[in-house]
Amino acid sequence: MDYTHQTALIPCGQDKYMPKSELLLHLKTYNLYYEGQNLQLRHREEEDEFIVEGLLNISWGLRRPIRLQMQDDHERIRPPPSSSSWHSGCNLGAQGTTLKPLTVPTVQISEVDMPVENMETHSPTDSRGLKPVQEDTPQLMRTRSDVGVRRRGNVRTSSDQRRIRRHRFSINGHFYNHKTSVFTPAYGSVTNVRINSTMTTPQVLKLLLNKFKIENSAEEFALYVVHTSGEKQKLKNSDYPLIARILQGPCEQISKVFLMEKDQVEEVTYDVAQYIKFEMPVLKSFIQKLQEEEDREVEKLMQKYTVLRLMIRQRLEEIAETPETI
Repeated sequence: MDYTHQTALIPCGQDKYMPKSELLLHLKTYNLYYEGQNLQLRHREEEDEFIVEGLLNISWGLRRPIRLQMQDDHERIRPPPSSSSWHSGCNLGAQGTTLKPLTVPTVQISEVDMPVENMETHSPTDSRGLKPVQEDTPQLMRTRSDVGVRRRGNVRTSSDQRRIRRHRFSINGHFYNHKTSVFTPAYGSVTNVRINSTMTTPQVLKLLLNKFKIENSAEEFALYVVHTSGEKQKLKNSDYPLIARILQGPCEQISKVFLMEKDQVEEVTYDVAQYIKFEMPVLKSFIQKLQEEEDREVEKLMQKYTVLRLMIRQRLEEIAETPETI
């Protein structure tokens, strides 16, 4: 990549810009950190617009359950199975005569056993566990909705596996099932979406929800940059999440991008976050010192205005005693 000096300005939010040269330095550091991994970012010029594109890691930070769609959007209705198949419920003779119907196996809808080698590895937590996964979490696999799937045993052919991967992504091994369609993703588990630097926060949210076929509205969620210090910064609708990630740096042990409920999380500024990890006795001592300092400042102000009030009163008395001049 050519990281030559550039003087153009790049938008990074509403009424916020930064020099292209500065962004390129951040981008170079970012790509060096992820050297040899698929999280490296690319940049290009398109109609005099500087565009960065690549994968953005997003951690699940939901506290309430989400619902998966029952069917994929624009899913085509499949034609009836071949007449020679047991799915048709009948068997045709050589001359096209109908023979005695075959016995149709019992149809059961249940959780499809996910292939071990294709499942994403996650930390051993329940749906609300707080243990995050490592940065090298494998990619989430594609799975097919199991509505109407007939169990034929525990062994699948390679063609079955290909059909499963074509339909939808799974979230921690969850896909649509009448038993598991409503669930809460493990807190801190990681997924990613391929975006570019021109996509705003609402666009990234809609892309993420569409990827996993989530029925919930994008208006319910927000993206937050969460630091290990406890600082939480909500990305505005006018912000560009990929630019924000680049500027925060590549190390997710320092900060991560979280998907959270908009009405469940409050922003925490840096000034507040630096006190969060202190024990209560230490915080009380801080409060006591601040109170003492405030009392001293109040006393100084009272003395200052008391002196001013006396000076004004003395001046008024002098004016009153002075005879009027004609």
